[in-house]
Amino acid sequence: MHTPLCKHAVGLPAEYAAVAARRGLRGITVTCHAPMPDRYSTSVRMDPEQFPAYLQMVAEAAELCAGSAEVLLGLESDYFPGVEPWLEELHARAPFHYILGSVHPQVGEYRRRYFSGDSFEYQKLYFEHLALAAETGLYDSLGHPDLVKNMDPAAWKLPAILPYIARSLDRIAETGIAMELNTSGVNKTIPEMNPGPEILREIHARGIPVVIGADAHEPGRVADGYEAALAQLQSVGFKTVSNFRERKRHEISIADALESLVPVKNERPTSQASSR
Repeated sequence: MHTPLCKHAVGLPAEYAAVAARRGLRGITVTCHAPMPDRYSTSVRMDPEQFPAYLQMVAEAAELCAGSAEVLLGLESDYFPGVEPWLEELHARAPFHYILGSVHPQVGEYRRRYFSGDSFEYQKLYFEHLALAAETGLYDSLGHPDLVKNMDPAAWKLPAILPYIARSLDRIAETGIAMELNTSGVNKTIPEMNPGPEILREIHARGIPVVIGADAHEPGRVADGYEAALAQLQSVGFKTVSNFRERKRHEISIADALESLVPVKNERPTSQASSR
């Protein structure tokens, strides 16, 4: 989930935590978009000089919400080749619990650098970059790992791209990293969670653990779609879902997670503010 510092989200972390408590969650991990070098995609992320304000914002929410919902410090850090030194330094600046790695193919700077005009080649490169991100060791999980399908939905032919996805997943599995099932995908051009069920089966077949996230850019989307996400994980064979504390992965029974969730009426989002 995000904060107003990314310039396309609303609500403070304490507001997100309050919704989490009503939904039966024990807490939240805030994962706002990390600052990047050279003003990279600065219009949809915090500026480097705002990073201390982000740390303070999360710390204040953790103190305010103590006793109702735990608030943990995380970060969503973009990956592209060459950014590793920046991220190594950034990730060492605070005691993060969770680092989510993302490739954002819709970001203008990324697209100008890597899109040649061929959508299929762009899809292949996206999954190559996901594998490279895993191999850096900088991340705990990979976010919304088929996001590229929404860039050119007419060009998304899963049977054609699946062999390339499989090769990337083989490399990702070797690293021990987790992958995210992102429920916000149902609001995108191809209305299904990221990743879709076919890729989720490939992830399960390789023993890659999964984290679920709502990618909330407003408090009303906290835990949005979690019941459906957990059921989808069960349908492809998963028994557990993971979360992170102090950069260490912990498993939770999906059955227990489903039992703990509290349905909340009229807690649906009022907008679709999202960078993904």
